[in-house]
Amino acid sequence: MGWALCAPRASSPDDQCPSEDAHKIEMARLFLAAASEVDVVAKQLCFLVDKAATAENIGQYRAVLRRCLPEIESSLITIPRYGLDLRPWSNWQEDKTPDCWSAHNKVKHQRGEHFALANLENVLNAMAGLFLIVLHYYRRVIDGRRIEPPPNLFDPPADLAMVCPTASGRMALFFNEYDR
Repeated sequence: MGWALCAPRASSPDDQCPSEDAHKIEMARLFLAAASEVDVVAKQLCFLVDKAATAENIGQYRAVLRRCLPEIESSLITIPRYGLDLRPWSNWQEDKTPDCWSAHNKVKHQRGEHFALANLENVLNAMAGLFLIVLHYYRRVIDGRRIEPPPNLFDPPADLAMVCPTASGRMALFFNEYDR
C-alpha cells in the first residue's frame, strides 16, 4: 500500500502505513469531531432562532429547530464531485434522531462494540449535518451575507444559499434573504 493512501497524518513515504486500520482510526476521528461540533453549533443556533430556548441535547435541538427552521429536515446537501445527495436531518420528519447521531453515540460510548459504525456514510452525513447547521448559524450572524471562499466539497440547499462569482470574479457563497 502506498503512503498516499494512508491516513492524512502520513506526510512522506517514510511514514509507512501499518495497515488499513489507519483509515478506520481517521474515519472515527472525523466522525466524532463532526458530531461533537453539531452538538456545539446546534445549541448556539437554537438560541439564535429562539432566545428562550434552553436546548441541551439532540431531541431538544430537534424541537426548537423544526419549529423555527422547518425546512432543515428536508434540506438537500449535495457533493457534486461524487454525485451524492444527502439529507442529514430527514429522520426528524418522523420525530427520530438522525441515524448518524445514533451511530455517533454508539461509537463514542461503546467503541469496542460499534467501531464499524464510524464509516464513510455516517461521516458524510455527520459532516453534511454540521455544514447545514453552520450555514443556518452564519446566515444569522455574519455581515455581508456571504462567505468567501465558498465551501468546495458540499453544495448548500438552493433555498438557503448559492455559490457564484463576486463582482471581482472570485467565487463566494451568498445567502438568500430571510426575515431576521
